[in-house]
Amino acid sequence: MIKNEEFVARRTRLLNSLDSNAVAIIPAAAEITRSRDTEFPFRQDSDFFYLTGFKEPDAVLVLHKDKVGNGRTILFCRNKDKLAEIWHGRRVGFEKAKTQFDMDETYALTDLDDELLALVNGCATLYFGQGTYPIFDDKVWSLLSTLRGAPKKGYKAPETIKDIRPLVHEMRLFKSESEIAVMRKAAQISAQAHVRAMQFAKPEATEYQLEAEIHHHYAMNGARYPAYGTIVGSGNNANILHYTENSDALKSGDLILIDSGCELEGYAADITRTFPVSGQFSAAQTEIYNLVLKAQLAAFEEVKPGGTLVKANKQVVRVLTEGLIELGILSGTVDELVEAQACKAFYMHGVGHWLGLDVHDVGEYKLDEADRPFEAGMVLTIEPGLYFDEDAEVPAQYKGIGVRIEDDLLITQNGHENLTVDVPKSIAEIEALMQKA
Repeated sequence: MIKNEEFVARRTRLLNSLDSNAVAIIPAAAEITRSRDTEFPFRQDSDFFYLTGFKEPDAVLVLHKDKVGNGRTILFCRNKDKLAEIWHGRRVGFEKAKTQFDMDETYALTDLDDELLALVNGCATLYFGQGTYPIFDDKVWSLLSTLRGAPKKGYKAPETIKDIRPLVHEMRLFKSESEIAVMRKAAQISAQAHVRAMQFAKPEATEYQLEAEIHHHYAMNGARYPAYGTIVGSGNNANILHYTENSDALKSGDLILIDSGCELEGYAADITRTFPVSGQFSAAQTEIYNLVLKAQLAAFEEVKPGGTLVKANKQVVRVLTEGLIELGILSGTVDELVEAQACKAFYMHGVGHWLGLDVHDVGEYKLDEADRPFEAGMVLTIEPGLYFDEDAEVPAQYKGIGVRIEDDLLITQNGHENLTVDVPKSIAEIEALMQKA
């Protein structure tokens, strides 16, 4: 669990990076209506959570830095309301929030308009993430309009508006020891769930039953929700990259592609494994699977300080291209086909992405227009794949096969740590596990 001291340190670090005489406004997420008078389960805005640890909707964090560099943190949140809490759950309230979350000042949300006017008035710079929440954008633009329109009242709007997100996202890219501990646990829970799915799978079971097995394991181990929509694609469904219908029955002889990870204390895991319904790979499935696995292991060699995602992807493209030529799926020279990115007809996505509070986490992939080198503390996925739809122009034995293999890697000082190593990945390991089940 991440302690309150770390949230305070994050806010202090962000305050220190702001210009003097500046104010930053970071809103929380709002509840989203599911249908009529019911809402989706609330999930806090990742940037807001990163800076506060506060889990209630509609709150607002303000960081204020005066002309001499003194900073203060102000939280606006829903006030205590006995009737509302009877119906919808307990609230922290602004008075308790001050000590519980170690804020300099806290106010009821009903005071936001007046207090925000005073906080922003006279500041030279406003930091704000425009476009995330359009309704809150309107509030900020209305505030600025008021400040600009009443100079006789002593109002003065900021002359400069800057996006707060790049500052926060650069911080989020590098994980602390506390964050790594949470992510390591999320990866372990998710790995165990994938093992459970392999053991449960059998002909005539359904994709959604495997999904249920996975989600049950998450919840029973402290991770109430998946980090994203779980993908359970059997047979040709595996060739739909973001297939989430999960409605078909499993058929003997097919492969199953499962892409799923839990969310634990806000942090995501993201694992993909592909395995046979019947517990044994066919000859054609073995050829494709081993080629994808070989490509992933080649990419792993670049996951170290100084490596880049582009270098990792180049390894994947070359290995896949060489293998597809050997299988008679591509024809030509390796160098020409690599240059033409010919394998992209069957490998349509990138090799991986940052991982953290969001499954596709924040952080720049380039610095000064150059590929960003890996540094210790970054966490990313490596997930090559090959997809041969039933209509693909490939030899008949490969039609309908889709394979993706994905792991979560932490960059260390000397290389990387595979956080999701507990899920079997070799054909021998997968077959042995399924046959034992």
